[in-house]
Amino acid sequence: MSIVTFGETALRFAPPDGQRFETAREATIRVDGTASNVAATAGRLGADARWLSKVPDTPLGRRVVAELHEFGLETDVIWADPETGRQGLTFYEDATAPRRARLLQDRTETAMATVTPGEMPMGAIQNADVVFTSGTTLSLSETAADTTGALLRAAAGTRALDLDFHPGLWDAETARDALGDLLPAVDVLFVAEDQATAVFGKAGTPRELVHTLATEYDLNRVVLTRSEYGAVAYHDGVVHEQDAIETDAIDESGQHEALVGAVLQQLADGAATDEALLHGVAAAALARTMSGPMTPLEPDEVTHLAESQQSRRP
Repeated sequence: MSIVTFGETALRFAPPDGQRFETAREATIRVDGTASNVAATAGRLGADARWLSKVPDTPLGRRVVAELHEFGLETDVIWADPETGRQGLTFYEDATAPRRARLLQDRTETAMATVTPGEMPMGAIQNADVVFTSGTTLSLSETAADTTGALLRAAAGTRALDLDFHPGLWDAETARDALGDLLPAVDVLFVAEDQATAVFGKAGTPRELVHTLATEYDLNRVVLTRSEYGAVAYHDGVVHEQDAIETDAIDESGQHEALVGAVLQQLADGAATDEALLHGVAAAALARTMSGPMTPLEPDEVTHLAESQQSRRP
Protein backbone atom coordinates (compact mmCIF):
# COMPACT_ATOMS: atom_id res chain seq x y z
CA MET A 1 0.00 0.00 0.00
CA SER A 2 1.67 3.19 -1.21
CA ILE A 3 0.77 6.72 -0.18
CA VAL A 4 2.24 9.76 -1.92
CA THR A 5 1.74 13.22 -0.45
CA PHE A 6 2.48 16.53 -2.12
CA GLY A 7 2.98 19.94 -0.52
CA GLU A 8 5.16 22.48 1.20
CA THR A 9 6.69 21.90 4.62
CA ALA A 10 7.54 24.98 6.64
CA LEU A 11 10.02 25.48 9.43
CA ARG A 12 8.02 26.17 12.57
CA PHE A 13 9.43 28.44 15.27
CA ALA A 14 7.79 28.21 18.70
CA PRO A 15 8.70 29.89 22.00
CA PRO A 16 8.62 27.64 25.09
CA ASP A 17 6.04 27.35 27.87
CA GLY A 18 3.25 29.42 26.33
CA GLN A 19 5.38 32.53 25.90
CA ARG A 20 4.65 35.19 23.29
CA PHE A 21 7.15 36.02 20.57
CA GLU A 22 7.32 39.65 21.62
CA THR A 23 8.90 38.70 24.95
CA ALA A 24 10.47 35.27 24.26
CA ARG A 25 14.26 34.98 24.19
CA GLU A 26 14.42 31.56 22.55
CA ALA A 27 12.40 29.29 20.29
CA THR A 28 12.44 25.69 19.13
CA ILE A 29 12.61 24.87 15.41
CA ARG A 30 10.58 21.97 14.01
CA VAL A 31 9.33 21.03 10.57
CA ASP A 32 5.59 21.46 10.04
CA GLY A 33 3.67 20.67 6.88
CA THR A 34 0.34 18.96 6.43
CA ALA A 35 1.52 16.74 3.56
CA SER A 36 4.74 15.65 5.27
CA ASN A 37 3.07 15.19 8.67
CA VAL A 38 0.40 12.97 7.11
CA ALA A 39 3.01 10.95 5.21
CA ALA A 40 5.11 10.56 8.35
CA THR A 41 2.15 9.19 10.33
CA ALA A 42 1.07 6.83 7.56
CA GLY A 43 4.64 5.61 7.16
CA ARG A 44 5.10 4.91 10.86
CA LEU A 45 1.85 2.93 10.86
CA GLY A 46 2.97 0.66 8.05
CA ALA A 47 2.32 2.35 4.71
CA ASP A 48 4.94 2.86 2.02
CA ALA A 49 4.76 6.66 2.27
CA ARG A 50 6.62 9.29 0.29
CA TRP A 51 6.55 13.11 0.40
CA LEU A 52 6.98 15.14 -2.81
CA SER A 53 7.90 18.82 -2.80
CA LYS A 54 9.99 21.62 -4.21
CA VAL A 55 12.52 22.94 -1.69
CA PRO A 56 15.06 25.78 -1.89
CA ASP A 57 18.67 24.63 -1.90
CA THR A 58 19.50 26.69 1.18
CA PRO A 59 20.45 25.85 4.77
CA LEU A 60 16.79 26.24 5.78
CA GLY A 61 15.52 24.03 2.96
CA ARG A 62 18.13 21.38 3.69
CA ARG A 63 17.14 21.58 7.37
CA VAL A 64 13.57 20.62 6.45
CA VAL A 65 14.56 17.58 4.40
CA ALA A 66 17.17 16.43 6.94
CA GLU A 67 14.63 16.39 9.77
CA LEU A 68 12.12 14.46 7.67
CA HIS A 69 14.83 11.89 6.89
CA GLU A 70 15.67 11.64 10.60
CA PHE A 71 12.02 10.83 11.18
CA GLY A 72 12.30 8.00 8.65
CA LEU A 73 10.20 9.60 5.91
CA GLU A 74 11.09 8.92 2.30
CA THR A 75 11.29 12.14 0.29
CA ASP A 76 11.44 13.04 -3.38
CA VAL A 77 12.25 16.74 -3.73
CA ILE A 78 13.14 19.19 -6.46
CA TRP A 79 15.99 21.40 -5.24
CA ALA A 80 15.27 24.96 -6.35
CA ASP A 81 17.72 27.78 -6.96
CA PRO A 82 17.49 30.10 -3.91
CA GLU A 83 16.83 33.04 -6.23
CA THR A 84 13.60 31.45 -7.51
CA GLY A 85 11.96 30.86 -4.15
CA ARG A 86 12.55 30.85 -0.41
CA GLN A 87 11.78 28.47 2.45
CA GLY A 88 8.36 28.89 4.06
CA LEU A 89 8.23 29.71 7.78
CA THR A 90 5.56 29.61 10.48
CA PHE A 91 5.54 31.02 14.00
CA TYR A 92 3.48 29.15 16.56
CA GLU A 93 2.47 30.37 20.01
CA ASP A 94 1.01 27.64 22.20
CA ALA A 95 -1.52 28.60 24.85
CA THR A 96 -3.96 27.23 27.39
CA ALA A 97 -7.51 28.48 28.01
CA PRO A 98 -8.70 31.17 28.04
CA ARG A 99 -5.90 32.11 25.61
CA ARG A 100 -5.91 30.53 22.17
CA ALA A 101 -2.92 29.18 20.29
CA ARG A 102 -1.78 31.39 17.42
CA LEU A 103 -0.13 30.49 14.12
CA LEU A 104 1.54 33.21 12.07
CA GLN A 105 2.36 32.45 8.43
CA ASP A 106 5.35 33.61 6.37
CA ARG A 107 4.82 31.70 3.12
CA THR A 108 5.05 34.26 0.31
CA GLU A 109 7.27 33.65 -2.73
CA THR A 110 8.40 30.22 -1.60
CA ALA A 111 10.00 27.63 -3.86
CA MET A 112 6.87 25.50 -3.76
CA ALA A 113 4.84 28.36 -5.24
CA THR A 114 6.75 27.86 -8.52
CA VAL A 115 6.27 24.09 -8.87
CA THR A 116 5.04 22.77 -12.23
CA PRO A 117 3.69 19.33 -13.19
CA GLY A 118 6.76 18.58 -15.32
CA GLU A 119 8.98 18.79 -12.25
CA MET A 120 7.08 16.12 -10.35
CA PRO A 121 7.63 12.33 -10.70
CA MET A 122 4.39 11.47 -12.47
CA GLY A 123 5.11 7.75 -12.29
CA ALA A 124 4.97 7.89 -8.50
CA ILE A 125 1.65 9.77 -8.67
CA GLN A 126 0.10 7.40 -11.20
CA ASN A 127 1.17 4.23 -9.38
CA ALA A 128 0.26 5.25 -5.82
CA ASP A 129 -2.67 3.67 -4.00
CA VAL A 130 -3.39 7.06 -2.39
CA VAL A 131 -2.36 10.59 -3.44
CA PHE A 132 -2.83 13.31 -0.83
CA THR A 133 -2.42 17.08 -0.72
CA SER A 134 -3.88 20.05 1.15
CA GLY A 135 -5.46 23.45 0.67
CA THR A 136 -2.27 25.12 1.88
CA THR A 137 -0.58 24.05 -1.35
CA LEU A 138 -3.37 25.60 -3.40
CA SER A 139 -3.03 28.88 -1.51
CA LEU A 140 0.64 29.45 -2.38
CA SER A 141 0.06 30.57 -5.98
CA GLU A 142 -2.01 29.92 -9.11
CA THR A 143 0.89 27.88 -10.44
CA ALA A 144 0.89 25.64 -7.37
CA ALA A 145 -2.90 25.30 -7.54
CA ASP A 146 -2.80 24.33 -11.23
CA THR A 147 -0.04 21.79 -10.54
CA THR A 148 -2.02 20.31 -7.67
CA GLY A 149 -5.03 19.85 -9.93
CA ALA A 150 -2.91 18.22 -12.63
CA LEU A 151 -1.39 15.75 -10.16
CA LEU A 152 -4.73 14.75 -8.66
CA ARG A 153 -6.29 14.26 -12.08
CA ALA A 154 -3.33 12.08 -13.10
CA ALA A 155 -3.67 9.82 -10.06
CA ALA A 156 -5.15 6.37 -10.63
CA GLY A 157 -5.66 5.55 -6.95
CA THR A 158 -7.63 7.26 -4.20
CA ARG A 159 -7.27 11.05 -4.32
CA ALA A 160 -7.45 12.77 -0.94
CA LEU A 161 -7.44 16.43 0.06
CA ASP A 162 -7.34 18.17 3.43
CA LEU A 163 -9.07 21.57 3.40
CA ASP A 164 -6.32 22.89 5.71
CA PHE A 165 -7.61 26.47 5.60
CA HIS A 166 -5.45 29.21 7.14
CA PRO A 167 -6.82 32.78 6.96
CA GLY A 168 -3.26 34.10 7.02
CA LEU A 169 -2.69 32.56 3.57
CA TRP A 170 -5.94 33.35 1.74
CA ASP A 171 -9.53 34.35 2.38
CA ALA A 172 -12.52 32.02 2.56
CA GLU A 173 -14.07 33.14 -0.73
CA THR A 174 -10.84 32.55 -2.69
CA ALA A 175 -10.41 29.17 -1.04
CA ARG A 176 -14.00 28.18 -1.83
CA ASP A 177 -13.61 29.12 -5.50
CA ALA A 178 -10.33 27.19 -5.84
CA LEU A 179 -11.77 24.14 -4.11
CA GLY A 180 -14.87 24.22 -6.26
CA ASP A 181 -12.67 23.73 -9.31
CA LEU A 182 -10.59 20.99 -7.67
CA LEU A 183 -13.09 18.86 -5.74
CA PRO A 184 -14.34 16.98 -8.84
CA ALA A 185 -10.85 15.39 -8.85
CA VAL A 186 -11.06 14.42 -5.15
CA ASP A 187 -12.41 11.17 -3.66
CA VAL A 188 -11.84 11.84 0.05
CA LEU A 189 -12.13 15.26 1.70
CA PHE A 190 -10.80 15.88 5.21
CA VAL A 191 -12.03 19.04 6.88
CA ALA A 192 -11.97 20.46 10.41
CA GLU A 193 -15.45 21.35 11.61
CA ASP A 194 -14.77 25.08 12.09
CA GLN A 195 -13.11 25.30 8.67
CA ALA A 196 -16.09 23.68 6.95
CA THR A 197 -18.28 26.47 8.29
CA ALA A 198 -15.79 29.24 7.50
CA VAL A 199 -15.00 28.19 3.91
CA PHE A 200 -18.16 26.49 2.65
CA GLY A 201 -20.61 28.56 4.70
CA LYS A 202 -22.49 25.44 5.73
CA ALA A 203 -24.44 25.12 8.97
CA GLY A 204 -25.93 22.14 10.75
CA THR A 205 -24.93 19.20 12.89
CA PRO A 206 -21.74 17.26 12.07
CA ARG A 207 -23.85 14.51 10.50
CA GLU A 208 -25.62 17.06 8.33
CA LEU A 209 -22.34 18.73 7.34
CA VAL A 210 -20.67 15.58 6.02
CA HIS A 211 -23.80 14.60 4.11
CA THR A 212 -24.17 18.08 2.61
CA LEU A 213 -20.53 18.29 1.50
CA ALA A 214 -20.51 14.78 0.05
CA THR A 215 -23.73 15.38 -1.87
CA GLU A 216 -22.98 18.88 -3.11
CA TYR A 217 -19.45 18.08 -4.31
CA ASP A 218 -20.04 14.43 -5.31
CA LEU A 219 -17.40 13.11 -2.90
CA ASN A 220 -16.91 9.43 -2.15
CA ARG A 221 -15.95 10.14 1.47
CA VAL A 222 -15.96 13.16 3.76
CA VAL A 223 -14.18 13.07 7.13
CA LEU A 224 -15.03 15.87 9.54
CA THR A 225 -12.53 16.25 12.40
CA ARG A 226 -13.88 17.72 15.62
CA SER A 227 -10.80 18.08 17.83
CA GLU A 228 -11.72 17.01 21.38
CA TYR A 229 -15.11 15.72 20.16
CA GLY A 230 -13.79 13.07 17.78
CA ALA A 231 -14.67 12.70 14.10
CA VAL A 232 -17.58 12.01 11.75
CA ALA A 233 -17.36 10.44 8.29
CA TYR A 234 -19.72 9.95 5.36
CA HIS A 235 -19.33 7.07 2.89
CA ASP A 236 -21.80 5.47 0.50
CA GLY A 237 -24.83 7.02 2.13
CA VAL A 238 -23.81 6.01 5.66
CA VAL A 239 -22.63 8.36 8.42
CA HIS A 240 -20.02 7.02 10.85
CA GLU A 241 -19.29 8.69 14.19
CA GLN A 242 -16.35 8.17 16.53
CA ASP A 243 -15.99 9.92 19.87
CA ALA A 244 -12.61 11.30 20.86
CA ILE A 245 -10.48 9.29 23.27
CA GLU A 246 -9.85 11.28 26.43
CA THR A 247 -6.20 12.07 27.14
CA ASP A 248 -4.13 14.56 29.09
CA ALA A 249 -3.13 16.89 26.24
CA ILE A 250 0.44 18.14 26.11
CA ASP A 251 0.29 19.60 22.59
CA GLU A 252 -2.69 19.49 20.22
CA SER A 253 -0.89 20.86 17.16
CA GLY A 254 -0.25 17.45 15.57
CA GLN A 255 -3.55 15.69 16.25
CA HIS A 256 -5.33 16.55 12.99
CA GLU A 257 -2.56 15.30 10.70
CA ALA A 258 -2.14 12.20 12.86
CA LEU A 259 -5.82 11.40 12.36
CA VAL A 260 -5.62 11.98 8.61
CA GLY A 261 -2.46 9.89 8.23
CA ALA A 262 -3.91 6.99 10.22
CA VAL A 263 -7.22 7.05 8.32
CA LEU A 264 -5.43 7.02 4.95
CA GLN A 265 -3.12 4.20 6.05
CA GLN A 266 -6.13 2.14 7.10
CA LEU A 267 -8.09 2.86 3.91
CA ALA A 268 -5.06 1.97 1.77
CA ASP A 269 -4.85 -1.30 3.71
CA GLY A 270 -8.46 -2.10 2.87
CA ALA A 271 -10.13 -1.19 6.16
CA ALA A 272 -13.77 -0.12 6.29
CA THR A 273 -14.60 3.52 6.98
CA ASP A 274 -15.61 2.98 10.62
CA GLU A 275 -12.44 1.01 11.35
CA ALA A 276 -10.27 3.65 9.67
CA LEU A 277 -12.00 6.39 11.64
CA LEU A 278 -11.41 4.54 14.92
CA HIS A 279 -7.69 4.22 14.22
CA GLY A 280 -7.57 7.88 13.21
CA VAL A 281 -9.08 9.02 16.50
CA ALA A 282 -6.69 6.72 18.39
CA ALA A 283 -3.70 8.21 16.56
CA ALA A 284 -4.94 11.74 17.31
CA ALA A 285 -5.30 10.91 21.01
CA LEU A 286 -1.74 9.61 21.19
CA ALA A 287 -0.42 12.60 19.23
CA ARG A 288 -1.89 14.93 21.86
CA THR A 289 0.34 13.34 24.48
CA MET A 290 3.52 14.41 22.64
CA SER A 291 4.91 17.80 21.74
CA GLY A 292 5.33 19.08 18.21
CA PRO A 293 3.36 18.93 14.98
CA MET A 294 4.96 15.65 13.84
CA THR A 295 4.83 12.94 16.48
CA PRO A 296 6.55 9.50 16.59
CA LEU A 297 3.54 7.24 16.87
CA GLU A 298 4.03 3.53 17.55
CA PRO A 299 1.80 1.18 15.51
CA ASP A 300 1.20 -1.18 18.43
CA GLU A 301 0.04 1.70 20.63
CA VAL A 302 -2.44 2.91 18.03
CA THR A 303 -3.78 -0.60 17.45
CA HIS A 304 -4.07 -1.33 21.18
CA LEU A 305 -5.88 1.93 21.87
CA ALA A 306 -8.26 1.40 18.95
CA GLU A 307 -9.03 -2.16 20.05
CA SER A 308 -9.60 -1.10 23.64
CA GLN A 309 -12.14 1.48 22.48
CA GLN A 310 -13.84 -1.05 20.22
CA SER A 311 -14.21 -3.52 23.08
CA ARG A 312 -16.13 -0.92 25.09
CA ARG A 313 -18.81 -0.48 22.45
CA PRO A 314 -22.19 -1.94 23.36
